[in-house]
Amino acid sequence: MSLRVTRPRTLACLAGLVGIGAGLAAGCSSSTPTSATSASRAIVASVTAPPAGPKPGVLAGKVVGIDPGHNGRNYADPSFINHLIWNGREEETCDTTGTETDGGYTEARFNWNVARYLVADLRAEGARVVLTRHSNDGVGPCVTTRSQIINRAHANVAIDIHADGGPPDGRGFAILEPVADGPNDRVIAASKTFGGELRQRYLAVTRMPESTYDGIDGITYRDDLAGLNLTRVPKVLIECGNMRNATDAALLVRPSFQRLAAKAFAEAITEFLRRRR
Repeated sequence: MSLRVTRPRTLACLAGLVGIGAGLAAGCSSSTPTSATSASRAIVASVTAPPAGPKPGVLAGKVVGIDPGHNGRNYADPSFINHLIWNGREEETCDTTGTETDGGYTEARFNWNVARYLVADLRAEGARVVLTRHSNDGVGPCVTTRSQIINRAHANVAIDIHADGGPPDGRGFAILEPVADGPNDRVIAASKTFGGELRQRYLAVTRMPESTYDGIDGITYRDDLAGLNLTRVPKVLIECGNMRNATDAALLVRPSFQRLAAKAFAEAITEFLRRRR
């Protein structure tokens, strides 16, 4: 996620319902970007229906929110990305470009790829999915808008997908959990439960170690992020590894690892929702 990277990177299509599958981004045009201002006002969700079939999946009737952090062309509109929003406690920028590996593989691309795999896994279990962006070739939306998209969809649980830009000698993943802030008061306990489940599944499935530089035992609490401060549904943010570390980066860029990350997320989401029944 790295909020320290400010390299400036046209707006993701935010309108309409988009079918997710082989043509995940079919509902958006990357060649005709809309204005950042108008898109920042659009608070609409990409809701995917579960595939038709004779048997309902274990997540039938459930709505899952997925926020793939940043966007692939955030660098192209710095005035939009850098304008200030209110995150519930203080001002922060609308978004950032995110970080990248030494080889130039961007966090936005990683986040989007994992989200695509996760959508497929969740749909196979019968869930409806709400995405905060439709492709990786747009700008935004702002972090506040992302929260509103998921809140208005009344998601049963949500996950913010990121990778970190930490110290080069630091390894591992961290799960960022919300601190009570008013809007999120009712989901703090549930978010903590989900975070614990996610930690266990991510460790077991991916073998990525817990962060050596952020949090304790892979968990850290944050009160400076709009996505966590403003959530009204159980939600956590995961930094899937450190893109500035050579060992982590070599894993994060692999499609095979990205599929494992999505598998771990899907298992954690399924178990969390199963227990809440």
